[in-house]
Amino acid sequence: MQLLPNNKRALALLPLMLFFFSCVTYNNRIAEYYSEVRQNNFAAADAKLESTKILRAKRNRLLYYFEKGKMAHLLKQYDSSNRYFNDADIFMEEVRTTAGDVAVGTLLNPMMQTYKGEAFEKFMLHYYKALNYLYLGKTADALVEARRISISNYELDDKTKSENKYSDDAFSLMLQGIIYETSGDWNNAFISYRNSVDLFLKNNNSYYGVSIPDQLKKDLLHAAYMNGFSDELGRYEKLLNTTYTRSEASPGGELVLFWENGLAPVKEEQNFFFTLTKDGLGNFTFVDATGSFNIPFNFSGTSIRDSDLKLADLRSFRVAFPRYVEQPMFYRNATATLNGKQFTLEKAENINALAFTTLRERFLKEMGVALSRLVVKKLAEMAVRPNENDKNKDTREAISLAIQAFSLATEKADTRNWQSLPHTIYYTRIPLQAGTNQIKFQASGQSNQDVNLVIEGKGRLVVQNIVTLR
Repeated sequence: MQLLPNNKRALALLPLMLFFFSCVTYNNRIAEYYSEVRQNNFAAADAKLESTKILRAKRNRLLYYFEKGKMAHLLKQYDSSNRYFNDADIFMEEVRTTAGDVAVGTLLNPMMQTYKGEAFEKFMLHYYKALNYLYLGKTADALVEARRISISNYELDDKTKSENKYSDDAFSLMLQGIIYETSGDWNNAFISYRNSVDLFLKNNNSYYGVSIPDQLKKDLLHAAYMNGFSDELGRYEKLLNTTYTRSEASPGGELVLFWENGLAPVKEEQNFFFTLTKDGLGNFTFVDATGSFNIPFNFSGTSIRDSDLKLADLRSFRVAFPRYVEQPMFYRNATATLNGKQFTLEKAENINALAFTTLRERFLKEMGVALSRLVVKKLAEMAVRPNENDKNKDTREAISLAIQAFSLATEKADTRNWQSLPHTIYYTRIPLQAGTNQIKFQASGQSNQDVNLVIEGKGRLVVQNIVTLR
């Protein structure tokens, strides 16, 4: 049986459609690097970064800086780590949305645009830079980082302008207070702890998967006491339903111990199918097959007129959109023991919950942009489609089919993210004795892992992090 021309064309498009639906994600593209990270082979992972082509692309430069900075941190190369993180910082400050970026996002897909980072990734950048500076004994630089945390919170608040979205970062404010405390700046420490506590109180004592830590309550009340803020001390005792009990300062100072557990979620591609409809008032709306989503067509940024949209021609659209996939944690609990006394670590930052929730918060806005992008592609296809009397009918038909195939092959979700971030960060405070303190840290879960820490008690606050990335 001889195939009709239309059938031949349909078969010719089939391999492209299969490729299109195969969804090779960013995580797949950096699989060798990520495998070394999961096995805690940080030197090998760092070497893999140099041979991973996708990370060398200009549009992915920020991700390269993120991953290089994190690997150098894990290898205790703190100066090198901050060189990469400073490059990342400068990149995020200077990067702008260019006409070229908009063009590739419209004609191809958002994966081809310059990666600018998630809001919580920027706060994690402050976290690692501050740790690096403290390890290097550069307290003044750590304090600069603490002040920049406030600027980042202001910028995020201005950007979101919504009480129902991620507009401040409670963990970064908590970290800010700790940094100020290391330098003996009790006034700014109090302000930071108070801002963090207020954020929890404003959200019913829970913020993006983290309940207000008892340690944070103690830190706020202690900072109020150290400043002589008796009114504030009494007010927060009532708000937090707790009583401040002053304890004698430990002769060796204190250790703030952060535990970074597991790995942040990765992104994969999912598909949504929408139909463009028109209501009685002439407004165009995308409706999915289940009727769960009604998204107005966004004309902004396009040259499309109402008259351009012919429903009979546009019909349905398949949209590729990212979704996070959680990476299960190998370890579930941890304790730290010093001189027979055990300290339990509390949850301080849930990056897994942050990632899922912030993507969900901006779903409708980004889905609207994605659908508008597909309409632009569809109109380009329709513009060259021949009519019955067209002398170049075959040529125009071929071009139209080529555009259709191109649109199918290039519709991809942006599945990029900073993948070596932890799943969750926990913390505790441990009073130190003067001189050498030998602390036993034990993580438990599918098996146990012990880490022995030796901390010199010198009568001040010190910070340390332990990492279990699996």
